[in-house]
Amino acid sequence: LEISSLSENDILVLRLDLTDRSSHEAATNSVLKHFGKIDILVNNGGRSQRSLFVDTNLDVYNAIIELNYLGTISLTKYVLNHMVQRKKGKIVTVSSVMGIMGAPLATGYCASKHALQGFFNSLRTELTDYPEISIIQICPGPVQSQIIQNVFTENLAKSIENSGDQSHKMPTDRCARLTLVSVANDVKEAWISDHPYLAVCYLWQYAPTWAWWLMNRMGKRRIQNFKSGI
Repeated sequence: LEISSLSENDILVLRLDLTDRSSHEAATNSVLKHFGKIDILVNNGGRSQRSLFVDTNLDVYNAIIELNYLGTISLTKYVLNHMVQRKKGKIVTVSSVMGIMGAPLATGYCASKHALQGFFNSLRTELTDYPEISIIQICPGPVQSQIIQNVFTENLAKSIENSGDQSHKMPTDRCARLTLVSVANDVKEAWISDHPYLAVCYLWQYAPTWAWWLMNRMGKRRIQNFKSGI
């Protein structure tokens, strides 16, 4: 039995709304006031999507970008200011394999994750004078979580009716462990997924024409299942 050496003073829990960007500077300052420094920022807030573009209200796309993208880079901005002063730190962002590939029923979600990938890959090139500030992107595939129950649908007021079976997905604790290993080793980008999803990532990266062909075949079946309520 391990006994933690942490005291109450070593733990601080703050409520945070990623879409309330005006609160992010104060939240950052609260953490700095309590601990005196921020070593690691883990950006792990976001919502997925299950809807066809032709049926989806544009307000949904605005909400996805506000939360998944703008909320993330807003918080990053305030924390990075502190890390630049210290010349040290790690910024870890949970993206997705959807930041690497495209998939049906997730156009807005894929767009937000592609935006994060492009942003942090570009930000890394702006920090070459700060070699001890690491920009780390974690790209999980399907993982057992509550993300499906909370997805965006055709409109902001509608929730998903069937979240489906999650037994085939990677266990949450394995994803968390592989994320920690990636962070500890300053891996710039980690694809955390089982096959066949991992194999599809390699296709999108190195043989995109084959990936487009495969996704068209898989996507057609996925859309049929979606329309059938499966």
